[in-house]
Amino acid sequence: MASHVTGPFDVKMIPQDDKTGDGLSRMSLDKQYHGDLDGTAKGEMLTGGVSANHSGAYVAMEKFTGTLHGRGGSFILHHTGIMTEGKPDLTILVAPDSGTGQLAGITGKMTIKITDGKHFYDFEYTLPKTD
Repeated sequence: MASHVTGPFDVKMIPQDDKTGDGLSRMSLDKQYHGDLDGTAKGEMLTGGVSANHSGAYVAMEKFTGTLHGRGGSFILHHTGIMTEGKPDLTILVAPDSGTGQLAGITGKMTIKITDGKHFYDFEYTLPKTD
């Protein structure tokens, strides 16, 4: 059975000087999650096709390290985002078999909402039963 947590997070996106090519750029991610998902994440984002009409795409990978409902460990989140004329279509999934420690075996998906410049996560996940 899936479990569910929500809460705020802080994010710093740091542009990298090394342009990967015309129309592509790379950023480092530095996040702090709060609430039942509590910890830090470091990652990399590659963006492309960003236009004046707010269309484009990105992919990102981030490694979360911390606790989820008090269970410690880490896991990888994979992002795929498409923006068409300002309308987002975002998929964030836990990378298969990426969980470590007490988060080994985790699966799940996350959504992100931005309200008044503040970021919030909504994370639905499944963990193996513990004895």
